[in-house]
Amino acid sequence: MEKLKSLRKQRGYTQEYMSKVISTDVSNYSRKENDEVRIYDDEWEKLAKALDVPVEEIKEERKTAIVHNNHDNTTFNDNAGSYFNHFHSIPNSIIENLQSYIKILEEQVEALKEENKKLKSK
Repeated sequence: MEKLKSLRKQRGYTQEYMSKVISTDVSNYSRKENDEVRIYDDEWEKLAKALDVPVEEIKEERKTAIVHNNHDNTTFNDNAGSYFNHFHSIPNSIIENLQSYIKILEEQVEALKEENKKLKSK
């Protein structure tokens, strides 16, 4: 997001000012400007208006880095790990914990379905 950062500095605007333009906090704006968090189209428009330039002059596409987790656990969606890690690096331990929790929930859903069938048949 070098174009955005450079133009903001040229205009003498602070990150705090720009964060108010898009109604967020300074920390989140900083992450957006450093390409750690996505800038949405409506935010690009607000930022461009504040900087008095066309959106095309400052908008840069995010560099997509897919991080794949190598694990053997599977859930209802075998690609869940790579989906969750599409833009963020989530530790394998957290994903494994969530997958275990999902498995427990799926088992509970099945048990409830069976109980429901039994109750309906009475």
